[in-house]
Amino acid sequence: MVSATHVRKKAEPKALESRGAEEVSVASSRRKRAGGGGMMRLETAPNAVQTVTKEYIETRNPVSTALDLIKNLPSVNITTPDSSGMEGGQIQTRGLTDLDMAILLDGAPVGQAKYLAENVDSENVEQVSITPGSAARDLPVMSAAGGVIESQTYTPSHKYGGMMDFSYGTNNLSREFIRFESGDIGRTGIRSYFSFSNTHARSWMGAGINQRKHIDFGVRKDWNNGSNARMFISWNGSDWTIDNYPNQQEFQTYQRTGQGWGRSSDPQNINYWKNNFNHWNQILLSAPMHFVLPSRFTFDLRPYMAFGQGWSSSPSGQETTNGVTRNVLNYFQEHGDMIVGATAILGYDIDNHNHLSFGYWYNNSQTDRSYPSSYALPGGGAPSPNSLEYRKSAGDRQKAGYEIHSLFVQDTARYLHDKLLIRGGFKFVMSNAWNTDYYGAQGANTTAPLPQFSISYNINSQNQIYINAEGDYRQPTENDMGWLYTDVPIPKNQYSIKEELGYRYHNRYVMIDLSFFNYNVTNRIVDQYMGMNNYRPFSIGSQTMRGFDFMIAGREYYGFSPYASVEYLHATQDSNVYDPYQGVMLNSKGTQAIMAPTVMANFGLTYKYKGFFFNGTVHYTGPQSVSVAGDQRIPGYVTDSLALGYHFKPVSFLKSPTFRLNFANLTGSIVRTGAMGAVYSKNDPATVYNNYAPGSIGYGNSFMVEPRFNMTGTVSTAF
Repeated sequence: MVSATHVRKKAEPKALESRGAEEVSVASSRRKRAGGGGMMRLETAPNAVQTVTKEYIETRNPVSTALDLIKNLPSVNITTPDSSGMEGGQIQTRGLTDLDMAILLDGAPVGQAKYLAENVDSENVEQVSITPGSAARDLPVMSAAGGVIESQTYTPSHKYGGMMDFSYGTNNLSREFIRFESGDIGRTGIRSYFSFSNTHARSWMGAGINQRKHIDFGVRKDWNNGSNARMFISWNGSDWTIDNYPNQQEFQTYQRTGQGWGRSSDPQNINYWKNNFNHWNQILLSAPMHFVLPSRFTFDLRPYMAFGQGWSSSPSGQETTNGVTRNVLNYFQEHGDMIVGATAILGYDIDNHNHLSFGYWYNNSQTDRSYPSSYALPGGGAPSPNSLEYRKSAGDRQKAGYEIHSLFVQDTARYLHDKLLIRGGFKFVMSNAWNTDYYGAQGANTTAPLPQFSISYNINSQNQIYINAEGDYRQPTENDMGWLYTDVPIPKNQYSIKEELGYRYHNRYVMIDLSFFNYNVTNRIVDQYMGMNNYRPFSIGSQTMRGFDFMIAGREYYGFSPYASVEYLHATQDSNVYDPYQGVMLNSKGTQAIMAPTVMANFGLTYKYKGFFFNGTVHYTGPQSVSVAGDQRIPGYVTDSLALGYHFKPVSFLKSPTFRLNFANLTGSIVRTGAMGAVYSKNDPATVYNNYAPGSIGYGNSFMVEPRFNMTGTVSTAF
């Protein structure tokens, strides 16, 4: 991705921006800027940034998504439901969730953490960065209270060739990946790559088969004056079993007896795995362009588009007609979920110290969905909801979306030989949202003023301090609104005011990053899990979050590169909340905020000797509340991972033959890693039919559980 911040050549060695690996490499290699074997990168931006680099990514399991890659950064707690990477996951960050974050790929918004596996293969990811609690004013984001996760895709090589890998592992996991590189095409300045992957795995809990096919294509064009353009396109087709997520009683039964909560292998059972199925196709495009113009002007254009279509099925009961009993299935059918938009930025160097930029952002996001029902196939399983032969009802149809027009301005000033950086910006967002069905319509026109002010000062070549203050917001997405009846008003926008104070230090042996933060959030929006991988939003008033993140990493010393991080978080619910299920006002004011663990900690160690490499990690998340009332909690837990392998010498056309093993949950821990969503109280009824505990009072929350011990072996090489 090309940063909108214009960096003058003479300033590059001293004031590196945290965005764009190519800009970083002007001053030093990526490895020199990284510590802990790539688990931490030296940052210089005037706000908190946490990054994992390609050095670390290359040791990870090839099925990893961006979530798996950032599991050991201090500001996040990552929960994933499967070991094959196909089902995405969730994020907790500083008392907020991934639904409060902007998730970008090459500067393009790519939706929720639950669906990150649909966007890009891990072999085509160069780095993943988190800016917790902060978002640049020029980014196309409408949900950035929790900050931004930004992945940068692979830059095509100048040389013709490619790479491939094959993986096999626990739960019958098999995966094949291949990438072809064009190299420089004549003297055009164009280079590209094309890749394909195929993944197959069984569910780790109960019956179920998951499959994924994926294509990535990238192309880049460079001009001699520093201008460049790149495009990334991906297609994803997946079919996977929708997991059942246990409540507290089901989880504790599994701990004591080993009786699981998974899907059934019996075709006549209503909980048959093929009755709980997700079918999805998606195409994603981003095409950022940067042009260096005469008279100290620059122009950036960043268009993007995503379109998805598919359905999810879930059992709803049985019907008996003329002595014949048939299973009945409900569907969530997405006829089309589309996001299209673009950001345009005009930059101007006012003088040797100031760079001024103006910009405009347009976004249109909409969903067209229905909720049909059908009878299961005679041999079990969900037919297509379009099949009239098995259809029971066409169900309701709903269309929801929003259109955004936004203007922004930003000035970046550098003084005192580039030691002092001052950045001020302002963004004004105008949004028109709608939600329509057969029975009515809701609409809302809203605005959001979003200021930002940052200062950093390099005390010397090794010490830096910074402060950052900004306002951010979250508005309900098209998918949020699609789960609301049209007699329910569209929720008010969530708004947050945030401050950060940070310090960084580095030398030839170690790098340290410390950031303090304070958030005040009003109209807090949380999401309740509705089944079929969908959520419904509701508001819980105000919250306050404050604490600190600390990271430390050692540069490679005799082959060893250690890493450690910790977060302390004090997050409180500042409002009493009305529980519509029980018809009571919850005394939630002053309690620990939901899904906001007080302590998280990480440790990692990387070792390299000749061709051998090793990386081990340990993650700890403390106890947390999983209900707004604070009457349901889960204990703290520990997760771990291990990677080891060997780089062999080149053989013939095999330039980098490598064998590696990846292990997760080495101790076989049976732990709940997070709640599926928010609930008002442990006394609330179930909102998801799971064949075990249909809609009864006292169901409470449901949970993600750490997948059992798993191992993956991978053989790979460049050619």
